[in-house]
Amino acid sequence: MSASDAVDNIILLADSYKVTHHLQYPPDTTYIYSYFESRGGKFEKTLFFGLQYILKHWLSGPVVTLEKIAEAKSVFQEHLGQNVFNEEGWKYIVEKHGGHLPLQIKAVPEGTLVPYKNVLFTVENTDPKCFWLTNYVETLLVQTWYPMTVATNSFYQKKLLSEYLSETADNSDCLMYQLHDFGYRGVSSVESAGIGGAAHLVNFHGTDTVAALMMVRKFYGCRMAGVSIPAAEHSTITTWGKHKEKEAFQNMLDRIPNGAISIVSDSYDVYNACEEIWGKALKDCVVERGKRDGRVVIRPDSGKPEDVIIKILEILDKQFGAKENSKGFRVLPSYVRIIQGDGISYESLPKILERMKEKGWSTENIVFGSGGALLQRLDRDTQKCAFKCSSAVIGGEMVDVFKEPITDPGKKSKRGRLCLLRQSGTYVTKEECPRGDSNGDAASMEDVLVTVFENGKLVKDYGFDEVRERADQECRAECRTQNHKKKL
Repeated sequence: MSASDAVDNIILLADSYKVTHHLQYPPDTTYIYSYFESRGGKFEKTLFFGLQYILKHWLSGPVVTLEKIAEAKSVFQEHLGQNVFNEEGWKYIVEKHGGHLPLQIKAVPEGTLVPYKNVLFTVENTDPKCFWLTNYVETLLVQTWYPMTVATNSFYQKKLLSEYLSETADNSDCLMYQLHDFGYRGVSSVESAGIGGAAHLVNFHGTDTVAALMMVRKFYGCRMAGVSIPAAEHSTITTWGKHKEKEAFQNMLDRIPNGAISIVSDSYDVYNACEEIWGKALKDCVVERGKRDGRVVIRPDSGKPEDVIIKILEILDKQFGAKENSKGFRVLPSYVRIIQGDGISYESLPKILERMKEKGWSTENIVFGSGGALLQRLDRDTQKCAFKCSSAVIGGEMVDVFKEPITDPGKKSKRGRLCLLRQSGTYVTKEECPRGDSNGDAASMEDVLVTVFENGKLVKDYGFDEVRERADQECRAECRTQNHKKKL
């Protein structure tokens, strides 16, 4: 049984302290309006993605039942030691709304790149008796930080790779396959692998994280979102023994005679493997494979990447011959490439790519694999994600709500109802917007926020191709801006 099966009760998908919050709001409160944002962080802009998974998986449909209320009441009675559970409020949702959550959620279109310190989505109750519900779902909705941050991390690596391809390659045809997801085993759970892996696939098409493929298929309607190739691991090479490494390589060439294959080659001496085995003993096999549109991708997996890669490129140049492209950088024959999957992160990529450029090698000679640094080495504070109340209706009067701690000005929150406006090529959050539906005041100001969820129903269903296209356009725009700055 998975963790999600163990906690298949919307009422239990909240921090313990949320259970008593219905008792703490001012008397006569009828509406609570809250928002989610990236308050800052590692990257100046955030690629928004992943809310749709949460809405579809956890919030859509009649998610509240009398059985779930009874279960939650029992759990919280034991857990908190006193009767503070809002049984009446949850039963009202069943009786009045058929178990559907009376909430409206508006969000940035998925795949949009937004500068930090801007609203990304808002949440508001639609039934005045359910004012307490808005922030009850905070715990779950804030988990959008994870796919959003993975997508952002992946996006900025795509931008980096695009820039180096632009400088050193004749074209960028290989860009969508240049960063491969190796992160399945390096994350905390299968669900994390699916969510994080899907976020990476917004930007790239290469993955070994099968859970991501199924996540995208189920929640974003894309039958096959990623590709991979047959590949060796150390065990399939080392079981042959040190003195039969050539036979291990030959076996893979023979058993999988067509297409691209990746073979880890550093089990013993990666330089000897490249020069003596690939470059001499099996050279004819590699060349012949190329004539059938196949490719051998050699994988080093140890050492200092920028040093190891350059030495391997020089050996392969000596053995197979490289040609100079129109930009003056050397390119190996199309049938032999390198994949570096050890130690790859946003921080390490520039060192490798810059060294290759300095030594006259095109970025198209290599693809990268990233695991823990892609899907796991990040947290909610990477982009400083937060969910705060900014407006309420109390006693029939709308009031602005905010926090402004003197001990940390960075945690000052926004006030009022929020709009996200597109101005002068960027996004600006306007505070204290008038209250209105998606066809009213907000729409007249060209609010970027779109209603995606209303009263238990998903009202905007993004397809994965649409999300990818939007994110790709954002990357192209960022690269154009970067190129313009370099020329100034």
